[in-house]
Amino acid sequence: MLLIKNIKELVQVEEKPVSYRAGDKMQEMHTLKDAWLLIEKDKIKDFGLMKGISQEAQKAKKCIDAEGKMVFPCFCDSHTHIVYAGSREIEYNDKIKGLSYEEIAKRGGGILNSAKRLHQASEDELFDAAWERLEEVKAYGTGAVEIKSGYGLTTEDELKMLRVIRRLKEKSPLTIKATFLGAHAVSAEYKGRQDDYVDLIINEMIPMVAAEDLADFIDVFCDKGFFTVEETDRMLMAGIKYGLQPKIHANELDYSGGIQVGVKYSALSVDHLEFTGDEEIASLLHSETMPTVLPGAAFFLGMIHAPVRKMINAGLPVAMASDFNPGSSPSGNMQLILSMACINYRMLPEEAINATTLNTAYALACSDTLGTIARGKIANVFITKKIPSYQYMPYAYGSNKVEQVILNGKLQ
Repeated sequence: MLLIKNIKELVQVEEKPVSYRAGDKMQEMHTLKDAWLLIEKDKIKDFGLMKGISQEAQKAKKCIDAEGKMVFPCFCDSHTHIVYAGSREIEYNDKIKGLSYEEIAKRGGGILNSAKRLHQASEDELFDAAWERLEEVKAYGTGAVEIKSGYGLTTEDELKMLRVIRRLKEKSPLTIKATFLGAHAVSAEYKGRQDDYVDLIINEMIPMVAAEDLADFIDVFCDKGFFTVEETDRMLMAGIKYGLQPKIHANELDYSGGIQVGVKYSALSVDHLEFTGDEEIASLLHSETMPTVLPGAAFFLGMIHAPVRKMINAGLPVAMASDFNPGSSPSGNMQLILSMACINYRMLPEEAINATTLNTAYALACSDTLGTIARGKIANVFITKKIPSYQYMPYAYGSNKVEQVILNGKLQ
């Protein structure tokens, strides 16, 4: 067993675990000061105050003294595109000059640029590059990620991406979920024949992904200039038939109807949400779909911010993920996302911590095992450097406050 003792503050503690926090309850976040945490194998065994430390904890063979330091549950990043070939800084210059996301895409940039590079890369090259990115995000305190395909856009290349994700799942200590996103854009080969590309996804890609058991979820980019509500409807229905739970890229570029179609099919999450109004909020209320905001993409692209305060005030939960990808959010640093949640979206630190741990765990279908400090959950936690308060985590946005990471009960 492993004991972490003299913890200045044990953050995000749950005696009675919940699936997520919504509305006013997002301000609820329980902590213990001068605490201990006991880990047995890969699980959280027990925790409490140092003044009442259990005899079992005192007998632990391994011990870490965390005096002056805090312990948090690891971040869960429920939206990433970590498997890709090459950066896209040339397009960054185009963005600086004022070209829009859609204009860059029409010039052969954007997703089609990444698809071309991915086609030329081997599985080993993709794996090695993605492995480095996983190691980087782990060092910043991330313990679970969702990774999407979507830079393949052909059956062969989509399967290649998903096989790389499977290899990462097998080797990495991070908890990884795979999402099939063949409907990320229309491939160059099918330009002007979008209906045929949708048919390819439904009739060929989805069955082959399911046959190899390569994905947990299915995603569609339902937005202006990409896939329509009707096309999304067809693809989600096909995915569900093959056991793939829906997720949605929605309302990043306009009021697209993507949120509503996501709710219709009980999507685990709808992500981006810059264009979210009263109708969209009403559809999300009383649903089981997690609204997920991607602050890094809005920041990098200079977009309007999703109306997070309005959503929370209406009683919705909100999750915050990195959208780590080469075109619109080239960072998987969830500490930075935590800071952006507070600075750009006016979230309280407690709300932001819930949004990047428990609520993102829900958006990964993992909130029963990850996202908080609770007995029986997987021991994915990080120990900070010596910091004055948990509010310091989003406040000090320019430095890495994580000193040690523990995944599955093992020090990394």
